[in-house]
Amino acid sequence: VQLQASGGGLVQAGASLTLSCAASGRTFDRYSLGWFRQAPGKEREFVTAIGRSTSSTYYADSVKGRFTISRDNAKKTVYLGMNNLKPEDTAVYYCAAKHTIMTYTPTTQQAYDYWGQGTQVTVSS
Repeated sequence: VQLQASGGGLVQAGASLTLSCAASGRTFDRYSLGWFRQAPGKEREFVTAIGRSTSSTYYADSVKGRFTISRDNAKKTVYLGMNNLKPEDTAVYYCAAKHTIMTYTPTTQQAYDYWGQGTQVTVSS
């Protein structure tokens, strides 16, 4: 599967932004999907993930209550809705995919097999 992330940009603190990640391939509904981010000078970190079942979602503590992950299998797209953005959310955001069984939703980057190219999110104070 190939992933194409989009939707990044420059926003002020407190603003909202939605990232999209469109996938190719015919079996999108058999993939768990995740978002990760990498800030300048820091390692890439987990943000959120959604399993094959949309009821299976996980969030990093730093974004819980502000970010929402969702997927549209018909459009082969995963979304990351970000509200109340903070300067510390500034990073390159990557989407990732892994073919999984129904009950498994990975939250570590090592578990994911496919990655998008990243989209820059910059939050000014």
